[in-house]
Amino acid sequence: MKILPLYAVPQHAQQVIDWQWQAFGTEDSRDFFASIVATSQREGEMPLTFVAVEGEKLVGTVGLWRCDLISRQDLYPWLAALYIDENQRGRGLGEKLQEHVIHYARTLGYPQLYLYSACKEYYERFGWQYIGDGLDYPNKPVHIYRFSL
Repeated sequence: MKILPLYAVPQHAQQVIDWQWQAFGTEDSRDFFASIVATSQREGEMPLTFVAVEGEKLVGTVGLWRCDLISRQDLYPWLAALYIDENQRGRGLGEKLQEHVIHYARTLGYPQLYLYSACKEYYERFGWQYIGDGLDYPNKPVHIYRFSL
């Protein structure tokens, strides 16, 4: 398995859009996710989308974004939109994608990295520290985590 920036394998962009839309969006938000993916394919700039590939098969994706939780724009950067293909789950790919973004953010000199999730106890297993709750739009409670780099 290799983890690459999406701009290196742009043929996977439509699948990443579909995954993000289906996992995190609403019926009418596909264009929103298409915009995120389109603007996250510029080398050396954020936001960035990374993908995990095995041969020619896409197995997962994750982003490094300036902002993922609009109500907490004071925190940045964010590990965002972590998604593993349903048929590939349980193989440790989520951890590998997290490690990749953590390493990348560290090389950019950031002192910490943030993420938010509606679920608890997944990210704690990988060293993320729960720092409190926040609100996703529109008023959906979420849990905020920090990883010290």
